[in-house]
Amino acid sequence: MTTIRWGILGCGDVCEVKSGPGLQKAEGSELVAVMRRDAERAEDFARRHNVPTWTSDADSLIGNTDVDAVYIATPPSTHLELTRKVAAAGKPVYVEKPMAPDGTQAQQMHDVCTEAGVPLFVAYYRRRLPIFLQVERWLKEGAIGDVRFVSIRLFGGPSQADLSGAGVGWRVQADVAGKGGYFHDLGCHQLDVLDYLLGPIHDMSGQSVNQAGLYDCDDAVTAAWGHSSGVVGSGLWVFTAFKDSRTEQIEIVGSEGRIFCSAFDLAAPLRLERPAGTIKDVTIAPPDHVQQPLIQSVVDELLGRGQCPSTGESALRTARVMDRVLGTG
Repeated sequence: MTTIRWGILGCGDVCEVKSGPGLQKAEGSELVAVMRRDAERAEDFARRHNVPTWTSDADSLIGNTDVDAVYIATPPSTHLELTRKVAAAGKPVYVEKPMAPDGTQAQQMHDVCTEAGVPLFVAYYRRRLPIFLQVERWLKEGAIGDVRFVSIRLFGGPSQADLSGAGVGWRVQADVAGKGGYFHDLGCHQLDVLDYLLGPIHDMSGQSVNQAGLYDCDDAVTAAWGHSSGVVGSGLWVFTAFKDSRTEQIEIVGSEGRIFCSAFDLAAPLRLERPAGTIKDVTIAPPDHVQQPLIQSVVDELLGRGQCPSTGESALRTARVMDRVLGTG
């Protein structure tokens, strides 16, 4: 096999730019079929993206003999059921993050793929973005000495589109997104990339509450943890602060300096600060399709010429960490 032929379950907004074109443009990859429950929208996506086959039936896409591997891009509450079906068909799974609404379902996804003998990959694409590879290089080079601690801050006002029902919506529905809501959707990216950069997280503790009562998910989260490397960490996520309070930053502090980066403003410069006021800002343009570098690593692994750094096993660690913070694990 020289080409992986992909099918997408749930060709919604995330597939328009972030991932769909990446499946088409990665070397050795081809997007051959898409599915969405709304047949008219599935057909529209296929027409605009030059995908030869579309359907409104998930089972039809999964059983399509022209599809070698399946990308699950539906809301988290559907991931387990669809993963079971794809694994039963003997096809590799690439699933959107968060892996599942909770660690129990994430574990079941991992287990069904293991039992079926099919690989499971999760779309924690920051593990292959150029800005985080630069952070990784700085850490390996000892640019900030021995790493001592890391902190995360993410807060701002709620999405009015979500609250009105005009937006993504599922992110503020606990039965779909998980108890953490936006924390599940956004905090997972930050915690997962720290798992990659600093080693697996353990000894996690935290507190989550619903302060504002605007929706049925927790809207304020605090956490403290340790990494296997000995680094300690802390985090604060608040999603119902005042409108103009938007702040998002990861700070990694070492014995000889510190690094500032953003998990979501991918065009923002990285900052390396060292003693005596030495500051180095580095701007690295994100790829046109942010999932394409990770998709390339998935394709390379499936074709036997590389390895993907974001697997069901690594994503399961992040799911369990979030469970401990939210008190659901």
